[in-house]
This record gives sequence, C-alpha cells and structure tokens, in this order.
Amino acid sequence: MTQDFSTEIDKLKEQVRSLNEGTKDQMTMVVFSGDLDKLLAAMIIATGAAAMDTQVKLFFTFWATAALRDKNKTPSGKDFMSKMFGFMLPKGSEATKLSKMNMCGMGTEMLKNLMKKKKVPNLKELIEMAGDLDVEISICEMSMDLMGFKKEEMIDYPNLKYCGVATFLKDANESKVQLFI
Repeated sequence: MTQDFSTEIDKLKEQVRSLNEGTKDQMTMVVFSGDLDKLLAAMIIATGAAAMDTQVKLFFTFWATAALRDKNKTPSGKDFMSKMFGFMLPKGSEATKLSKMNMCGMGTEMLKNLMKKKKVPNLKELIEMAGDLDVEISICEMSMDLMGFKKEEMIDYPNLKYCGVATFLKDANESKVQLFI
C-alpha cells in the first residue's frame, strides 16, 4: 500500500511539473471596464506585481480603451460614428468616472480629493508608474476600430502595443496569473 501511495505521489508531482512547463513569472490582465475605480484597481495590481519583478501585460479592450486616449490629441479624418464615440466616451484617464456612487460627478471628485489628501497616486500617475516599471500595455485593435479610435490619439507610453485577442491569449497561456477587470 505504501508503494502505491508513493507511486501516486510521483505521478502527481510529474503532472504539476508538466502544468508549469511553458509558464513564466508573468501576469496578464484583460482591462475591459472604463470605470475609474476598476481602472485604479487594475493599475494598482499591475504596478504591485511589476514592483515584485513579475512581468505584467495588460490588454485594454472595449470601454477601457478610452482611458488611454490623450486629451491633447485630436486626429483628423474620422467618420460620423467615430466622432460620436469620441464625444460620448471619456477622453483620457482624468475623465473617467466611478462605477458606483458617481452622483453626477460629485462622488468621483470626492474620491479624487480623498486620494490626493491621502497621497494615493491618481490614475494618470499609476499609468506613468506602470510605464516606469516596464508594464506592457496592448490595445485591442478590434475595439479601436469599432469605436473609431486612432493610434494617433493614444497616450505616449513607453511599452504600448496594438494587437488582437490571439496575442492576448498567447500571453495568457504563458502566464502564471490571468485576471479580468
């Protein structure tokens, strides 16, 4: 009986070893929400992991994509629908709003003021910190196309890429941690 137990433990160890083959000390995250509180959570987790020497790859898609627009850039040549999305969605990280208790913007301002008072970095600062920590941000090309966003209107970020879901899935498959926010 001890022999059977020992054999089973060896089999389990081999299965765990094979599961870990091909994975890296890497975290991938789908950043889907464009809400301030969820974007803050994503960036806090990303910068925390990067500070612990974990490679971090963020895949911004759909509503989160608007947070990466540069408020000072206005690309030309957009069609009517693209202009409408551009008008209706926030232009940059500083224009995002809370998912709950926004109260016509009052809740968002209260949180921003509280963060400043307590010396918590704001979303723009967290994005800059992520850049300093070599966090990779990939923007979903399909989302950009659907919403009419252009590469020329995105923020200047040191490790910014444009890709599709296949690239995210490849990165996620190699990662020890995968998150969706």
